[in-house]
Amino acid sequence: MNLKPNYLDNGICLNVLANSVQNAKDCFAAAEGHVVLGVLTKNYSSDIEAIEDMLAYKAQVHNAVSIGLGAGDPNQSDMVARVSKEIQPQHINQVFTGVGASRALLGQAETVINGLVSPTGNIGTVNIATGPLSSQITSAEVPIETAIAMLKDMGGSSIKYYPMNGLAHVEEFKAVAEACANNDFDIEPTGGIDLDNFEEVVSIAFKAGVKHIIPHVYSSIIDKSTGNTRPEDVAKLYEVIKKF
Repeated sequence: MNLKPNYLDNGICLNVLANSVQNAKDCFAAAEGHVVLGVLTKNYSSDIEAIEDMLAYKAQVHNAVSIGLGAGDPNQSDMVARVSKEIQPQHINQVFTGVGASRALLGQAETVINGLVSPTGNIGTVNIATGPLSSQITSAEVPIETAIAMLKDMGGSSIKYYPMNGLAHVEEFKAVAEACANNDFDIEPTGGIDLDNFEEVVSIAFKAGVKHIIPHVYSSIIDKSTGNTRPEDVAKLYEVIKKF
């Protein structure tokens, strides 16, 4: 069972949503395997339903499954952890406070687990209060280096920086990327990334020296009439990645 995302030599792996097993297969082919396919727990009414469906995805895309919350919904944190234990996917999306539980339930260190932190408006800090309860209270603004150390303590692999709103927080993102590079940590820019700004977002992290970059490109490449991620757009993103 392959638990490591299929990174290129330069360490960039796409993360896009899959609307069906066939859509996942098509996107996997379009990126020549350098992608993890997001399947959201929020779309399922029970753990059993999610597990049965995700096992089908897993079998068809060589376990390139990214178990997701659903728009960063902290109330999905526990379900993500429980389902991930059974699926053993390549990639897991978690809120900051859910990382430790996910790693413990997995029982292995290979799967990539991100921890969601949010922009604060202040360069060099992030908000770590992204859990079910903490997100309902005042934000907890800490230095990005502290957030990275705490995620490492919990068994996390990367920072999920969300919501970026495209390039709205570009100076903050640069600081986050530099901190990830300096502390040997992965980065996952998320929110408002599209075909137009994708190259700039990836370039910032790449130039900072981050070893592994997992950009999330979601709604901007989804066909609204079908709900499918457009494989032709995934192919375009992959062509951009080849430049690095």
